[in-house]
Amino acid sequence: MKKRAAGHGRHPFEVPVDRLRWHCNPSSLGIARIEEVTPLQEIIGQDRALRALQIGLDMKHVGYNVFVTGSAGTGRTTTIKQLLNRMAEQPASLTDKCYVHNFRDPDSPLMIMLPAGQGTAFKKDMAAFLAELLKAIPAVFDSRRYADQRKSTLGHFQDRQRTVLREFEKKVREKGFEVVQVQAGSGNRPEIAPIINGNPASLDQMHARIEAGELTEVDFKRMIDQHATLEKQMDLVMREMRNIERKAKRSLDELNHKIVVPVVEELLEDLQQRYESPRVESYLNDIERSIIENVARFHAHEDPQQALMTLGGSKEEDEFLEYQVNVIVDNSTLNGVPVIIETNPHYKNLFGTIERVVDRNGVWRSDFTRIKAGSMLKADGGFLVINALDALGEPGVYTTLKRVLRNRRIEIQSFEQGFFGTSSALKPEPIDLNVKAIMIGDSSVYNTLYGLDDDFKKIFKIRADFDSEMTNDGKSISSYLSFIKTLCEREELLPFEISGAAEVIEHGARLAGQQNKLSTRFSALADVLREASYWASEQKAERVNATHVRQAIDERIERYRLVEEKIQEMIIDGSILIDSSGHKVGQVNGLSVYMLGETEFGRPSRITAKTGVGRGGIINIERESAMSGPTHNKGVLILSGYLHSQYAQNKPLVLSASIAFEQSYSGVDGDSASSTEIYAILSSLAKLPLRQDIAVTGSVNQHGEIQPIGGVNQKIEGFFDVCNARELTGQQGVLIPAQNVKDLMMRHDVVEAVRAGKYHIYAITTIDQGIEILTGKPAGIRGSSGKFTRGSVHARVDDVLQRFARTNKAFEG
Repeated sequence: MKKRAAGHGRHPFEVPVDRLRWHCNPSSLGIARIEEVTPLQEIIGQDRALRALQIGLDMKHVGYNVFVTGSAGTGRTTTIKQLLNRMAEQPASLTDKCYVHNFRDPDSPLMIMLPAGQGTAFKKDMAAFLAELLKAIPAVFDSRRYADQRKSTLGHFQDRQRTVLREFEKKVREKGFEVVQVQAGSGNRPEIAPIINGNPASLDQMHARIEAGELTEVDFKRMIDQHATLEKQMDLVMREMRNIERKAKRSLDELNHKIVVPVVEELLEDLQQRYESPRVESYLNDIERSIIENVARFHAHEDPQQALMTLGGSKEEDEFLEYQVNVIVDNSTLNGVPVIIETNPHYKNLFGTIERVVDRNGVWRSDFTRIKAGSMLKADGGFLVINALDALGEPGVYTTLKRVLRNRRIEIQSFEQGFFGTSSALKPEPIDLNVKAIMIGDSSVYNTLYGLDDDFKKIFKIRADFDSEMTNDGKSISSYLSFIKTLCEREELLPFEISGAAEVIEHGARLAGQQNKLSTRFSALADVLREASYWASEQKAERVNATHVRQAIDERIERYRLVEEKIQEMIIDGSILIDSSGHKVGQVNGLSVYMLGETEFGRPSRITAKTGVGRGGIINIERESAMSGPTHNKGVLILSGYLHSQYAQNKPLVLSASIAFEQSYSGVDGDSASSTEIYAILSSLAKLPLRQDIAVTGSVNQHGEIQPIGGVNQKIEGFFDVCNARELTGQQGVLIPAQNVKDLMMRHDVVEAVRAGKYHIYAITTIDQGIEILTGKPAGIRGSSGKFTRGSVHARVDDVLQRFARTNKAFEG
């Protein structure tokens, strides 16, 4: 075959050069300088997602939380931030949230909600109240008036005690006894002793007098009876003394109450007027009751400042902890609705915790002042943004998140595992919530949760799906220009020439994989802009042009193409067997795409077929060796359908054909090689050699129609790189499905090679068109007699299959 000059003798299926790449003409942009462009004011290319987000953010009903899906780099987080920043400017009625001591149930701290800004003020006022109390109460007790009243009250009861005691002692003396004090342990106790010769005597002394004859047994017995009677009377007297003491204590308590209550009420009155809340009123009433019942604590305290400041000491030493306020959410600085973006959504950060400390005795302890709020509570009245994968990877987070969003209520508890075992005994009062949760993930996470978790459907009723591409039209191109202008200004990049901007737009079409689409992966585009500015500055240029953008793109590819280069070297040195010239029977160059992290690249693969008589059908060697994916298996089965429809209408299909991807060791999937496999089988049957300078890609259906495939640009470029490394002959090229022509965004070097007639790209729609290009023979059509055109490919194949059928029949007979 003779080499065709560019523009002359072009094959009817060859793709014209102007369709190999969409070209953004700088003159069509309508501007002379990038400075004329208006900076970006809106979100680009995500109209559907924006509508869904807006509905989700506006709906106030339960369950209308938002799950955002889409590819990374499509601007999901940036878009959400922009929308929420606008929402944050709206006025909102927020509250500060405070936990206080529960005097009735200390293990269940109470929640007090106050208008935004009053929480911290309430805490300071309570601290000032306590400080004043610790000054005022001791001052009252130290006053002359109180001292006089206390002395008078105590004197009255002491006089009563002395009178009772005198009367009893007189009665005891009249009976010949006396009340004496006897040491008992560390104290003394009263006891009644008989008087002998003017002095108290013990029972031992009384027995000695009996033995000495100084006292008769009758007198001794009478004395013992009198002593027992007096002992009983003394018990009654001591009981009366204790009653007088209790009455004295009650009188002193009444005096203390009378003295202290006005002081406490005066200090509390200002707080009650300043914070008109039923919760605050009830709490202050409890405080007043507690102070009156424990007024001695305040009187006994020597240094009021130590009650408020524990410098050098631990919080456990604070005697007046129950009168403090723990402000866990302070919204005093917010002017609009809260927007919380939680980048580290573990349990404590999201839902709060109850901290614990070790006291001086080595015991774990906690109290209401150690309750800490999480992002969920801080976002009350606003929005909370979390990443789905991050949240799902944290123990207990997803389950608790569902419960909180479903019940719109949060109970702060610590999430403890491992060494400590149990959590705090505190059970803070639950808090009602009004939070809109926005979870960011990808489609696989969403589909998994939607399919496996019924609660998920009820909680996340809005899905905002971000597209990775948008229509390539004037509006989109204008948005691209605005994006370029905005990024250059925000990050102080070199300004772009119009040619540079046009090259970026073309790269957007390349990323989208279609000429009529532009990519919305603006994070990848932003990297290209930054790197193009870098290369321009390295070359001392004042503006970024198309050459700098191409260099940035090439350098990005170069950084990731180590594996691609190694495979290329193995092909060139013959380790991987790939022919790029000549003709072979039953052998075709297929095309596949490798996706390795940041990079995608194409490479040719040798596909071979061997055929013979038998009823084994098509044997997929990859499947037999468990290296074939389901899609590839399906493609091979479709081959059988095509062969039966084409050749088994007047005879049985007696065929055993094996097909293999040679030197494939990592598995095969996808059906883009199904047309290639058909060409190899037809070549093997007809003994017609196939061109090795043409690689093939395209799936096929049972009608023999070629269907579109993915990665067409990478596949074409992969075979081009092999041919170019071995030197282009002007005959090499690729067969692709005609439907993929609109997806072509070839590299500039490939376009130039095609323009020079050194490389060719053919777009076909049927197997017949492809086999004609590969063999140089007519495919043939079936006539009214049922026979194919004489000498055609199909005629040769049909003749062979006829012979196979006869051979098989004769062999079986």
